[in-house]
Amino acid sequence: MSAFALFHRRRRIVFGIVLILVCVCGVSGCATSRLVKVRTVPQNPLSEKLKLSAWRGPKPSERTVQTLRRYDLTESGGDPSPEALQGLMEYYRKTPSHETCYAISELSYLAGKDLERSHNQAAMQHYFNCVLYSYEYLFHPRFADSANPYDPQFRGACDLYNVSLEAGLRQIQKAGQLKPGFRKIDMVGGREVEFSIRSEGLNWRDQEFDQFKFVSDYQLTGLTNKYRTHGLGVPMIAVRSSKSSGALQDKYYAPNLSFPITAFLRLKKDESNPNAPLQAELELKDPLEQTRIQVANYEIPLESDISTPLAYFLDSPKLKHLDTYGLVWADKAKEISGLYMVQPYQPGKIPVLMVHGLWSSPMTWMEMMNDLRGVPEIRDRYQFLFYLYPSGQPFWETTADLRDNLQELRTTFAHMDQEHELDEMVVVGHSMGGLVSRMLTSHGGDVYWNKISEKPIQQVGGSEESQAQLKRLFYFEPEQSIKRVVTIGSPNQGSGLANNFTQWLGRKLISLPGHTMEAGMSILTLDPSGLLNEISSATSIDSLSPKSPILQANFESKKAEWVRYHNVVGITSDKPLEQNSDGVVPYLSAHLDSVESEVVVHAEHSKLHRHPKTVLEVQRILLDHLQQVDATSHSDVIHAGQREDQLGGANQGHSLPRRQVESPEFEPQQTVQSEMKWTPPSSARLQRAPVIDQGEWSPAGKSLAP
Repeated sequence: MSAFALFHRRRRIVFGIVLILVCVCGVSGCATSRLVKVRTVPQNPLSEKLKLSAWRGPKPSERTVQTLRRYDLTESGGDPSPEALQGLMEYYRKTPSHETCYAISELSYLAGKDLERSHNQAAMQHYFNCVLYSYEYLFHPRFADSANPYDPQFRGACDLYNVSLEAGLRQIQKAGQLKPGFRKIDMVGGREVEFSIRSEGLNWRDQEFDQFKFVSDYQLTGLTNKYRTHGLGVPMIAVRSSKSSGALQDKYYAPNLSFPITAFLRLKKDESNPNAPLQAELELKDPLEQTRIQVANYEIPLESDISTPLAYFLDSPKLKHLDTYGLVWADKAKEISGLYMVQPYQPGKIPVLMVHGLWSSPMTWMEMMNDLRGVPEIRDRYQFLFYLYPSGQPFWETTADLRDNLQELRTTFAHMDQEHELDEMVVVGHSMGGLVSRMLTSHGGDVYWNKISEKPIQQVGGSEESQAQLKRLFYFEPEQSIKRVVTIGSPNQGSGLANNFTQWLGRKLISLPGHTMEAGMSILTLDPSGLLNEISSATSIDSLSPKSPILQANFESKKAEWVRYHNVVGITSDKPLEQNSDGVVPYLSAHLDSVESEVVVHAEHSKLHRHPKTVLEVQRILLDHLQQVDATSHSDVIHAGQREDQLGGANQGHSLPRRQVESPEFEPQQTVQSEMKWTPPSSARLQRAPVIDQGEWSPAGKSLAP
């Protein structure tokens, strides 16, 4: 190809992409702005109180200065005398008090701040001294009766513990020693201290930690809400190593995945041996799994931040282009498609599977997931999965791929799923992802096949691979593990944006996987009158057309009897519902009759799944699902090797099917295929189903979100 021809080809591609942006930009659900930015100065809750950045700072608090005055440890101007810290420690040894303990902690921190740039080791000594005295202030039995959690000084002691621990950890990090398994004995403040680091209650293995970053270094900018808890410990960002650990679940983690942890330093001393080293154990805890810990005789909350680590991971430039990559280069995007997790698989937690829409990626769900994880009941009982797929391919192929991925997920984790929570899955789909979610729980068969061919599928010629692909696409049973489906702004009967122009443009720009086109050629050879275009060259844009016969079949198909369906519809004006839309999908197309609930939200299509009222509706559904799961007897589960007739009446009264539990040594259960008995179309020739006249339909019985 000449340079001139190559230039014009590239120009046409760029021009075409710009046209798609103009025509269907409302479909995109992916943000491009920065999600976090590095602070010039780390966030510190004591900055103002101790005047850490002031011209004449830092300065001790007024209560500490008052304590120093009482012991005559101030200079004429009221500043602490050079011997103030040492003198106060001498007084404390003789007559310990809460006020003195706090003042020593505060002065130790200020001394560490003053020395950290010039004398790291001396600064570390002071920071550890601050941790030691603030820990004593909070937990020593001698102060049990005088402790007052309503006193601002009590929270000040918590802050001193947290900031001094963080300052010390920064020094340890500079030395390359901040990693699980590290152990060292050193002299601190004239006494021997044995320091160790261990992960506790984490689902991650020690070798999976690559590096740690401090939450205080980052400002959250790309997520609307920030979820944190206040207590003790240092919120941190743990970055997972990109090196494979060899575990089966490694394939479900994105490269450089980051997750929240809280570092808590526990101090122990052997009362029977005064000469034994002080034990300083740094515990790395997962705040998504544990929000409170036991210290001495107290149950204390952990300081945590679960939003900033999520935003830090999502801020990767590589993730921001997944939406366009999956749309235009659908054939290449197949290589990275699949199910992804942001946490290790957690036995006992119910999966929530989120399926994005056209020109989008799992990034679009992070706002909702961040809000949902902020609800303790949801955080404790659910785990989130995300499906990344090439959104340039038609939704029926995406559904077939996802069906295979879910079977593989079950095979991987079946031996860990002792409580059978994989069988209680909730699927949430936005836009085209909602079509995938409903098709995933539909009965396949002739209702789909007859839309594209007048001949039975058994007469299809072509290669065995092509025949298998066609059966995979259209002859299937509902996914049994799914118990609820939530669709958000889904074009159940098509979108007007999928018109002749955008369909033509999509075929010019979108590269489809080859096996789909080969399967379509098999139909062409057999039945030239069939709707070949729906298989051989259909893009995702074609599949969303109101005239798409497979879209119509998906709307008409029988749905799984055990699945509860919920729907969210967007509108953008005050017009009657039948004349309204979210800017991309008409209300009449998004509306569904046979659902357990449907709410209408005033929001544009690309913002509908992030809207607070939509998130609250999904939150309500998840909490309602928990009530149903907890109220349902699990005695109907048929284990491997157990016949149903051996259960007696145990499974009576429960209508929700559960899969057999496969032992890991057995072959995984295959997806059941519909019996291959062809029912010919009612008409002698293929006819497209009529498109609903939207002007003659009147909705009723649906609720507007408050």
